[in-house]
Amino acid sequence: MDGDTLYTIGELARRTGLPVRTIRFYSDSGVVPPTDRSPAGYRLYDIAAATRLDLVRTLRDLGIDLDTVRRVLTREVTVGDVAATHAEALDAQIRTLRLRRAVLRAVAKRGSAPEEVQLMHKLAKLSDEERNRIITGFVDETFAGLEVHPEFAAKMRAALPELPDDPSPEQVDAWVELAELVGDPDFRAAVRRMAEFQSEESARGAAREGGQDSGQELTAVTVEKVSAAIDNGVDPASDAARPVVDALAAAYAGAFGEQDGPDFRARLLHRLEVGSDRRAERYWQLLAVINGWPVPPSLVPVFEWFIAALRH
Repeated sequence: MDGDTLYTIGELARRTGLPVRTIRFYSDSGVVPPTDRSPAGYRLYDIAAATRLDLVRTLRDLGIDLDTVRRVLTREVTVGDVAATHAEALDAQIRTLRLRRAVLRAVAKRGSAPEEVQLMHKLAKLSDEERNRIITGFVDETFAGLEVHPEFAAKMRAALPELPDDPSPEQVDAWVELAELVGDPDFRAAVRRMAEFQSEESARGAAREGGQDSGQELTAVTVEKVSAAIDNGVDPASDAARPVVDALAAAYAGAFGEQDGPDFRARLLHRLEVGSDRRAERYWQLLAVINGWPVPPSLVPVFEWFIAALRH
């Protein structure tokens, strides 16, 4: 386009690719007013108007409303400010769409009933703060008024669900299951019993493990010996299980600073029965899925074997 040349609305439409009705609308709105008019009253546009029209089209293509476009053209706001604001809005829309996509994929995978779809959508769209309140409320209720092992309490309070902006269907599934789990009164009662037992043990000075490392060592030796027994087909109620039980009972007694014997084994059995709950293990597995952590292997079969063997 030449600087001194004026173009009719039809010529401007052909050069820009915009429909005549769109250019006419922008003209009537005062966004791209005509530069002049012909003797017959037809609108005429110069190169500045054409450039202004290109900017309007670009901003509109980016989803910016006409009022904001007008403010940009009159320099009430800068293009940079508008771009930043709209980028933030698009980020929020993208997060919402990704979450909806994950929920829909999870629904398709589960074949959910209408009521479950509503629950999944409601739970999935909660903010991080709202999700954390569900978990911290569960933890606060569990430990209320109890003096529990500091490491255990800290672990429970620090492990919060952080659903990513683009969650997988598995992560949405895990969050819904976790929310349902911590809302289950029976599960809350079971975890409360675990916390009460720890509090009682601490009060009578019986929980003298050497901290987290000692607990991990006991778990490791239990997994090693019991897994070998399971692999060899040893029935926990058989005589063949006795050497495994003896070795483990001695290891636990040494860690607790106690003497192995019937009384100690009775207390050990009670400790394991209180602490071995498939739902408690599932709690940590679900958190791992939600947060993208490695999912820990199930230890429940190992400790269930040990508990059955101790009973006999």
